[in-house]
Amino acid sequence: MNNITFKNPEFFYLLLVIVPLAVWYILRFKSLNASIRFSSFMGFRAIRRGWKHYLRHLPFVFQLAGLALLTLALARPQSSSNWQNVTTEGIDIVIALDISTSMLARDFQPDRLEAAKNVATQFIAGRNDDKIGLVVFAGESFTQCPLTTDHAVLINLFKDIHANMIEDGTAIGNGLATAVARLKESDAKSRVIILLTDGENNRGAIAPVTAAELAKTYGIRVYTIGVGTIGTAPYPVPTPFGTQIRDVEVKIDEKTLQEIAGVTGGNYFRATNNKKLVQIYEEIDQLEKSKIEVKEYSKKDEEFQRYAIMAGIILVAGLFLQLTVFRNIP
Repeated sequence: MNNITFKNPEFFYLLLVIVPLAVWYILRFKSLNASIRFSSFMGFRAIRRGWKHYLRHLPFVFQLAGLALLTLALARPQSSSNWQNVTTEGIDIVIALDISTSMLARDFQPDRLEAAKNVATQFIAGRNDDKIGLVVFAGESFTQCPLTTDHAVLINLFKDIHANMIEDGTAIGNGLATAVARLKESDAKSRVIILLTDGENNRGAIAPVTAAELAKTYGIRVYTIGVGTIGTAPYPVPTPFGTQIRDVEVKIDEKTLQEIAGVTGGNYFRATNNKKLVQIYEEIDQLEKSKIEVKEYSKKDEEFQRYAIMAGIILVAGLFLQLTVFRNIP
């Protein structure tokens, strides 16, 4: 055991009580011994002193030792001999999810939106110590769930998301700005936005790069994910004869998404299928864990119990000796 510290060192002042107790004991001991005048020691030389005579002060010594150990226990000694490599808690994450109708394309299974929801909920389930929030956007944006550690509630809100919840379109800048607004007051060690979209910014009053500059101002890192296969993707189109699947060109503004990530110190990823999307979230998960890993910290262990037990044993032993072995010894 090393590096002992005391949580309540002010209790050591109680040790000052030992001094007057010792003085009182000495004076009391002298008063109990009567003075006898005699002319010679010759008559006492034959009397042998037993072990009880030499150990007659032992009960009092035990009492003082017990009080000292009890004081030590009250001071709450703590050891810091255990060192561990850990990852600090305190990452705040907002997922900004595109829910425009283009997210119904079926180049992902069952479609882009459902795939994005499924992978995001798996990501949330693996980050128990983080506060996570959800922003959705299409032609406009709003907060579906503020930052929370109640991940069960958040996952249920994810399940309720569907296309056509809000006006259609792709307002990437507005979605990012709303996510920044949720994080700007956070005091977490690391603040992150994961922005997922499958299109180009065509709505909203805030340009995506302007929103990225705002995120940079607040020290928020943005990971952007472009969702969609290369070329064309099957998309359900309503017709007078029912819903028909037609191939629609995939248009993702990768340049803007790359710029958003670059400005804020994040990364841009392109997901072309379900498996790739899972891999991207896994990579983001590892990137964030590595960014906040601390070298070492000392874990304090309470040590007062052993001193309290020792104090109790010694005090009881002293009282036992005084009432039995040394009962008739002055």
